[in-house]
Amino acid sequence: RYERRIAWDENVADDDVHTGLARGAFQVVPNLLSFEAGALAQRARTDIRGSAPGILVGNIDNVTQVYSAYAGPTLSTNVGALQLGAAYRLGYTKAEAGNAFVVPGQPRLDQYDDAFSHLATASVGMAANTGVLPFGWTVSGAYEREDAGQLDQRFESKGVELDVVAPVSPTVALVGRVGYEDIEVSQRDALTGPGGVPVVDVSGRFVTDPASPRLLAYDQDGIYWDAGVLWKPSRRTSLEARVGRRYGSMTYTGSLTYQPNANSAFQVGVYDDVLTFGQQLNDNIAALPTAFGSTGRNPFNPGFGSCVGGANGGTGGCFDPAFQSISTAAYRARGVTAVYSTNFGPWNASAGAGYAQRKFRAPNGVAGSFSVNGVRDESWFGQGQLGYRIDDSSAINTSVFASLFDSGILGAPDVTTIGATTAYSRLFGRRLSATAALGLFSDKVEGFESDLTGTAALVMRYQF
Repeated sequence: RYERRIAWDENVADDDVHTGLARGAFQVVPNLLSFEAGALAQRARTDIRGSAPGILVGNIDNVTQVYSAYAGPTLSTNVGALQLGAAYRLGYTKAEAGNAFVVPGQPRLDQYDDAFSHLATASVGMAANTGVLPFGWTVSGAYEREDAGQLDQRFESKGVELDVVAPVSPTVALVGRVGYEDIEVSQRDALTGPGGVPVVDVSGRFVTDPASPRLLAYDQDGIYWDAGVLWKPSRRTSLEARVGRRYGSMTYTGSLTYQPNANSAFQVGVYDDVLTFGQQLNDNIAALPTAFGSTGRNPFNPGFGSCVGGANGGTGGCFDPAFQSISTAAYRARGVTAVYSTNFGPWNASAGAGYAQRKFRAPNGVAGSFSVNGVRDESWFGQGQLGYRIDDSSAINTSVFASLFDSGILGAPDVTTIGATTAYSRLFGRRLSATAALGLFSDKVEGFESDLTGTAALVMRYQF
């Protein structure tokens, strides 16, 4: 979707907005070789210390346009009782310069530019039900590298692991994993001018000093492990919970998927990983199904910054943990997300909620700039959507959302945003349609006056 917003008032700037979401898979050779890809275009907030507007009309600060895409082949086959697999994924993420944003009394942070990433995996294993061994096993290896434009940041990870699944009953199995990994994140220094002030380009990003040595932001290698339980009482229910040690501390991960019927699904995920903004965004896109329906789209900000439900009650996912702000530095991401979607007769509904925490890893010695190393930010988010098809030609849809952001930077304000929209749409024949919508949005930055915005729209659309 492309929008060209042309202002009637000279004090309001014209604007371009791109939004889109795609996810697809193609069986090149059935049951052997497939190719998949995904892409996202979205408006997002640049600085977690600033406002999180629910509407993108007018002179909006602290937002920028983000694009992210990935593509790659997957190989999966059997050789006797052995299961063989391999995959490669190429990813790219780009954030435009966006509107300048300054928090009074707060340090300047560098701005994300773009990043290319490569992910290659290979595995060999055997299922528990083959009769060869009383348990299932998989040995896998992975290599991932991302090269970012800002300060020449490089993320490199490689490792190998053994996974074991040991059934103890028809519905319960013990699971465990042990592996070795080596993760290193580095970057170059910023070029400085008189007084040690970092030099910035026309987009407000730090200029990289090409003569500076590489500075380590994160360096972790060693053995990791986890163990847990897997419960599958039916094809529609699956629960997995694990506890272990990784990244130098204890880790807790898990998932729950429940599909009570063909039109409804509920899923919960608990995650713990070390990655970057571009990697997390690519992972979020790749985790979506190839059919999605309930996006809870705000008619005044038609993007995908929150949760996306699967079509016909299928599983979905949430983008909120990645979009709580656009970060240049690598971070350890931990949190939990829950998504529910359903269709029943003329009704459709979806809901999503979660908590996300990021602990940043960056060099302490970047010239003239504030280091986010050790800073821990947090966000809480939730949304709900309810739609009703009145007849074959008309429908009504209502959505609500809320979020709370804490940057973790000393003296920085908390940010709260709440919003609700409702829209009525009607078809007139095959090509002409109309939509009437109302919205109410509240945006509060601690220590500043809150914004309360009411909106209304009447839209006629002719489809060719």
